[in-house]
Amino acid sequence: EGHDVKKLRFHGGVNGIAQKLCTSTNDGLPKDADALNRRQELFGINKFAESESKSFWVFVWEALHDMTLMILAVCAFVSLIVGIATEGWPKGAHDGLGIVASIMLVVFVTATSDYRQSLQFKDLDKEKKKISIQVTRNGFRQKMSIYELLPGDIVHLAIGDQVPADGLFVSGFSVLIDESSLTGESEPVMVGAETPFLLSGTKVQDGSCKMLITTVGMRTQWGKLMATLSEGGDDETPLQVKLNGVATIIGKIGLFFAVITFAVLVQGLVVRKWKDGSHVDWSAVPEGLPLAVTLSLAFAMKKMMNDKALVRHLAACETMGSATTICSDKTGTLTTNHMTVSVREVGNPSKFANMKSELHDSALKLLLQSIFNNTGGEVVMSKEGKREILGTPTEAAILEFGLSLGGDFQAEREAVKLVKLEPFNSTKKRMGAVVELPVDGGRLRAHSKGASEIVLASCEKVINSKGEVVALDDSSLKFLQATIDQFASEALRTLCLAYKEVQGGFSPNDLIPESGYTCIGIVGIKDPVRPGVKESVAVCHAAGIAVRMVTGDNINTAKAIARECGILTSDGVAIEGPVFREKSQAELLELIPKIQVMARSSPLDKHTLVKHLRTTFDDVVAVTGDGTNDAPALHEADIGLAMGIAGTEVAKESADVIILDDNFSTIVTVAKWGRSVYINIQKFVQFQLTVNVVALVVNFSSACMTGSAPLTAVQLLWVNMIMDTLGALALATEPPNNALMKRPPVGRKGHFITNVMWRNILGQSFYQFLIIWKLQASGKSMFELEGSDSDLVLNTIIFNSFVFCQVFNEISSREMESINVFKGMLNNYVFVMVLVATVAFQIIIIEFLGTFANTTHLTSHQWGACVLIGFIGMPIAAILKLVPV
Repeated sequence: EGHDVKKLRFHGGVNGIAQKLCTSTNDGLPKDADALNRRQELFGINKFAESESKSFWVFVWEALHDMTLMILAVCAFVSLIVGIATEGWPKGAHDGLGIVASIMLVVFVTATSDYRQSLQFKDLDKEKKKISIQVTRNGFRQKMSIYELLPGDIVHLAIGDQVPADGLFVSGFSVLIDESSLTGESEPVMVGAETPFLLSGTKVQDGSCKMLITTVGMRTQWGKLMATLSEGGDDETPLQVKLNGVATIIGKIGLFFAVITFAVLVQGLVVRKWKDGSHVDWSAVPEGLPLAVTLSLAFAMKKMMNDKALVRHLAACETMGSATTICSDKTGTLTTNHMTVSVREVGNPSKFANMKSELHDSALKLLLQSIFNNTGGEVVMSKEGKREILGTPTEAAILEFGLSLGGDFQAEREAVKLVKLEPFNSTKKRMGAVVELPVDGGRLRAHSKGASEIVLASCEKVINSKGEVVALDDSSLKFLQATIDQFASEALRTLCLAYKEVQGGFSPNDLIPESGYTCIGIVGIKDPVRPGVKESVAVCHAAGIAVRMVTGDNINTAKAIARECGILTSDGVAIEGPVFREKSQAELLELIPKIQVMARSSPLDKHTLVKHLRTTFDDVVAVTGDGTNDAPALHEADIGLAMGIAGTEVAKESADVIILDDNFSTIVTVAKWGRSVYINIQKFVQFQLTVNVVALVVNFSSACMTGSAPLTAVQLLWVNMIMDTLGALALATEPPNNALMKRPPVGRKGHFITNVMWRNILGQSFYQFLIIWKLQASGKSMFELEGSDSDLVLNTIIFNSFVFCQVFNEISSREMESINVFKGMLNNYVFVMVLVATVAFQIIIIEFLGTFANTTHLTSHQWGACVLIGFIGMPIAAILKLVPV
């Protein structure tokens, strides 16, 4: 806790702590299951205490706090008091109890929906926290969940990893730790033998190391910090905020007309001296708008999980639907990330399959020394006794190449002493190592490996086919450059391996030399394009989404892959990062829209490109990334997409969505789901505004012109139920279809309520208003109603017709522009269930709950007429869709 080096020394340093924890810094903990269980009982599990999940009844209590329901509860109370006082029990309580029953129904449906969503989000949160890390136990290196870590475990950390628990540095090189999440300090901290303290929750910014776990779970510094913090509430997504505003406006309009309606009805009561006993009518605030967003996002998140996309932030679902540009990595996203090697070296143009016999012994020895020592990977034996290669796909391919040449990883590592290792850095585009050669009297040798042009530029000599070191003359340089170009044109990723004899001593604090090297050879790595990528890129282009490749590779390699994927077109531009950096602001304005490939890019280049696309060109940008250095671009983008397999924990933490299979096709699926969320909410809003407009106009105009409102409070509450919770369930859970990717993106400034929506809303509202007005004016003669209950029967017909108008309008709302609204309907079981439930409950309300709902039994002829009136709305909706807007 205090980073007290003196206390650490008192306990015998790192080795002393390891002894006291009964572990080995080489072999880790023994595999004795009983001992591991006792250790877990003693030190605890490596998990942080989670806040207790809210019970169903908490959601019920929260639902009861809705302002509309509180107003209705007051109305119910007043209705009960007045009703019982004037008409006695139980007749006088019918209206009040009907309102109470409607309130409870809305409350329980809302609470059930919210509770189920909370369980979904909890499941997704568990998925987010599934992190594996390399651990040595019982002498074997293996992948293990961070939850299984125990004090005494030996963990292997590399760039981008999150430190999984508190512990001590055992061995490693150039370790820089970002402690900003814990301390707030932006400057990284150097960790080594002198300052070996590593804290849970911090991130490895550079270097690699082994660490000894000393503290886990809530006893770590991060755990103690978490214990002092109260959990914050969930942020609303932009669409929820926008629709909350729409709901508030509609609510205010509804309240305004409700007050006028109330005043008109009160005037009628006074004039008639309470003769008719009319009731008070309130038009509800449509809380279903934000509810629909949450439902749709929750549904989309769950389905996207099945499609290999883990959504970390709700807003990403809807934002991805507006994306106009995708800036994609190459390796692992557009390509398979399964790499194989071919090599060509000066004077000996041969593939590596027969290279061992053709290479001179001295050249082979240098090549193997370079491969097995200047690497971030390892060759280990698994529990089953099989050889296993650990490391990035690039490192694994090169190590596999070394093994195919007859190399022995352990023997090569033991033959030298590793003095310093600088891991690959995406800014420098190279990695380096310095080794001491004990057999040669402690001579020092530096090895360099990285981007071919960069490492080759640091070379002054080259090994020829005879194994001799010769000057790197023009002909040799041209030959090597031609080799690089040829490999690149074959879509191979090229690396150059080089070495240098270090004179004058070297300490681990010194910088590894960057010039004066001797070229050993050029490595060409084949990384095939993923199946289906070309088709997915074509889908993006058809959807109006520009796809740009941003990679650290050679420009010729990048262009070859981009052409194969369909990204680079005849009118597109491929540019290198250094050239991009030199462009003026005016040149960038003209250039950026045309850029389809950026090669040899640095993290800053990627960040700059994304920033310009967003701010200057107003694009909605999605960015993929897998490394620590991608974090700035992921943060800058509208949607950050981290790779789940190849991605570092830092990249995942910076991202909005984690692509679990690292596949570009999955990114297109995310875009499709995003569009589905956006358009589903539009469908719901179109449906809900139609209901609102008709209910408001009908009740207001009726109250003003006839002194009574045809739709009662309980009936309006049921309609509110249809258009809010049930409507949201039905329309917000529509799955995506391929047609979504054949229209242009909405973009950043697109109007949410479009002209198409207004056309459908106003046209459908006009039809429904005319029908209800006609029924009010001529309904009795049309249905030949007579007697004392004729008004009640007519009002029941009006109410029933109004509800069936909404049922069929809900079907019509499935498509805002297409006439065929039945396509795929039966595949959406939620939609079908909601329709069936709505009709079933409507029958119950009319036939069995008349006392509470102010309805009465209808004949089969009257039922048929109500259903027909509702159904006619569908062909009218189809005709409206033919009207151009």
